[in-house]
Amino acid sequence: MKKFNITGLCIPEKHYMVDTSKKVLKIIEMIDKGKYFIINRPRQYGKTTTLFMLERALKDRYLLISTSFEGLGETKFETEENFSSTIFYTLSQGLLDKNEDFKQEFLEYGKGLKTLENVSIAITKFVKQQDKKVVLMIDEVDKASNHTLFLNFLGMLRNKYLQREAGKDQTFHSVILAGVHDVKNIKKKIRPDSESHYNSPWNIATEFKVDLSFSAEEIGTMLVDYASILRQAQHTALRQAQHTALRQAQHTALRQAQCIATQTNRFDISSISREIYKFTSGYPFLVSKICKVIDEDLDKDWSMEGIQKAITVILEEQNTLFDDLIKNVENHTELYELLYSILLADIEMEYNVYNPIINIGITYGILSKNVRNKLIVSNKIFEILLYNYMASKLEISKKLSPQLDYRGRYLDENQNLDLENVLLKFQEFIKETYSDKDTQFYERNGRLLLIAFVKPIINGSGFYYIEPQSSYERRMDMVITFNKKEYILEFKLWYGTEYHEKSLEQLAGYLDSRNHGVGYLVTFNFNKNKEFTNGWRELDNKKIFEVFV
Repeated sequence: MKKFNITGLCIPEKHYMVDTSKKVLKIIEMIDKGKYFIINRPRQYGKTTTLFMLERALKDRYLLISTSFEGLGETKFETEENFSSTIFYTLSQGLLDKNEDFKQEFLEYGKGLKTLENVSIAITKFVKQQDKKVVLMIDEVDKASNHTLFLNFLGMLRNKYLQREAGKDQTFHSVILAGVHDVKNIKKKIRPDSESHYNSPWNIATEFKVDLSFSAEEIGTMLVDYASILRQAQHTALRQAQHTALRQAQHTALRQAQCIATQTNRFDISSISREIYKFTSGYPFLVSKICKVIDEDLDKDWSMEGIQKAITVILEEQNTLFDDLIKNVENHTELYELLYSILLADIEMEYNVYNPIINIGITYGILSKNVRNKLIVSNKIFEILLYNYMASKLEISKKLSPQLDYRGRYLDENQNLDLENVLLKFQEFIKETYSDKDTQFYERNGRLLLIAFVKPIINGSGFYYIEPQSSYERRMDMVITFNKKEYILEFKLWYGTEYHEKSLEQLAGYLDSRNHGVGYLVTFNFNKNKEFTNGWRELDNKKIFEVFV
């Protein structure tokens, strides 16, 4: 039976997969035109699977070589002779659908090669003698691009491409590179003793514009396949029940069939697809991971609550994608500050292609841009991960633990979240710890402190995410679900009475848009003579509990 896959290559016969045929067709159009290009996308973004699907689609039309220079060993990159002598062997490992005799003939072209010039001549000879056009795919180029000789090899392929366009050479019809980084921007050393300079070995590459993220509709194609197999399992269980002789076995089989039928009937594919997209923005690993957790760990709870539970599970475990994200944020202080500004400081940042810090965030899949060309964190799961991480770094957050020892004090008699009591306790905490000398700290971290305060209370039974609004509104909405109830908590900064009244109107409107009658407002006021007040307000038939801190 198929499974949701989150590691390595996805295979249609073994794994539930999004229908990416339209994306593949767009890439094939580029190959048919003889383009050289780079599929540079973040980690676990489906690059290797995309190459595999291309191989399947093209194997009858082209002679395909799909390989990687990963794992060659350092000695192969020490001298030009070492590297040149191994190129044809490396390429032979990637010859698709070719028998051993053909591979041996192919290796003959690589014998005695000592320079890249020799390699270039051998490639021309090989290509000339083939009945089909030859397409070269190289995966994991990041692993080899640290070596000058590999970049020189790409430079040689570039020169052959230019000569081909001028009618002076024959070479690969199309070359596709895949990796996290854009090889066009790799820094190359002109001489071993020189500083690194931008000297792209691949400036002939056509821009790759195919969106490899999954839309809600595309996510739905995977879930349609999944639901279909669930129904097949239901029919199989029913047939087994009908042919079973033992009453107990029949009862068990019928119960299994009814369980599968219940799962299938409540499975609203369209709504579930949109909800998964809402939190992942179509990041392939995150999409598949949510589905895998629901299917295997949450008793196939295909509901909105099930998705939130799955996200909670994912955020609480360690995985290489999250490890890399945090590592990249920690290794680039300016990136951390940029993310902090976007998430917590009411600052809208313009996307600028020449800003190296922005490009780092884009390259690693942490940042993206919206339709207004403003920088945003690329998906809500990454947002929650970053909020949790930033909150954990606050030194003052260590003082929170005594306040949260007994979570039961924040629940009502029905075990629902008593958010009014939570906010009163938060107000008390700030009042006790705040001093004028810490004003800058609280101005910078006030909202993060509220997240750090609320998160442990809802852990295990609840879920939260942030809905950042336009910066001119200077507001952030924390949406909390707990015990299947939803709470809207808004954070705002104090900018005077008139602005505050408008804030209440905005919150009332937001509550109305989400069909809520009750909301909560925390206003951060950093004036010297501020008062720590609280109370209920009523506006436009909405009840709002507000506290000032």
